[in-house]
Amino acid sequence: MTRTHTPAHSSPGGDDTSRTGLYGGTANRRVTVRDIAAAKRRGEKWPMLTAYDAMTASVFDEAGIPVLLVGDSMGNCHLGYDSTVPVTMEQVLMLSAAVVRGTRRALVVGDLPFGSYQEGSVQALRNATRLMKEAGVGAVKLEGGERSAEQIDLLVRSGIPVMAHVGLTPQSVNAYGGHPVQGRGEEAAQQLLRDAKAVQDAGAFAVVLELVTADLAAEVTRGLHVPTVGIGAGAECDAQVLVWTDMAGMTDWSGGRRPRFVKEYARLREVLAGAARGFAEDVAGGTYPAPEHSFR
Repeated sequence: MTRTHTPAHSSPGGDDTSRTGLYGGTANRRVTVRDIAAAKRRGEKWPMLTAYDAMTASVFDEAGIPVLLVGDSMGNCHLGYDSTVPVTMEQVLMLSAAVVRGTRRALVVGDLPFGSYQEGSVQALRNATRLMKEAGVGAVKLEGGERSAEQIDLLVRSGIPVMAHVGLTPQSVNAYGGHPVQGRGEEAAQQLLRDAKAVQDAGAFAVVLELVTADLAAEVTRGLHVPTVGIGAGAECDAQVLVWTDMAGMTDWSGGRRPRFVKEYARLREVLAGAARGFAEDVAGGTYPAPEHSFR
């Protein structure tokens, strides 16, 4: 059965996603991969954010963000890990279900975490099926180009929309030895082009390009009939994605350098810390709770 939960919030606007556009439009249905394909044909650029809980997902849904990724970036920014590698299927399932419950329009994409699809197509199908059946996501994402084409092909043939991810693939951080920019040099560029073409040919409806040189990302975008989603891949991609805690200024960069591609649109870490200090000072000073916060 189709998930029909509708949260209490509402948004203004029309009800035809293809007419109103992906960003900012509203609909009586979820954004679908067909809407994503139509946006590519129109030359429309669109935003994607990560989300890991119902409350923030509802905010982004109300803001008109058409695609929300329940990324394995939850490992770094939500679960306290040093990388995405420790993230488990159970964690992705729980958080994906929360994001679905908190939204009504956005296409929710669930990330397949490290170790959930590398064994082969059967393992990938089993775990992707769980994300769709148990969490209610509309699509899944997995990393890898040519090496993941077989998995993508089976998922798509089984009715599971797949967003691919090439360039820097964070689940391979130990193999990379860090986070190097991808596509520099002729050999690396040709491999990335092959990877992007392979996942498109396998049936992926979109391709994330992470930490790819801008010129190469532009070439990939021109060469594919499916949209590219850039993160540190220049301005010519069809869409752009950021980790929401980076975008909103929640990430603490004191322990490392902020990536060049990150733009902070707010300073929520400062706002939240200020609110916490205000509460603490009121409690310590005996001014909270005041009479108006008490019952008689």
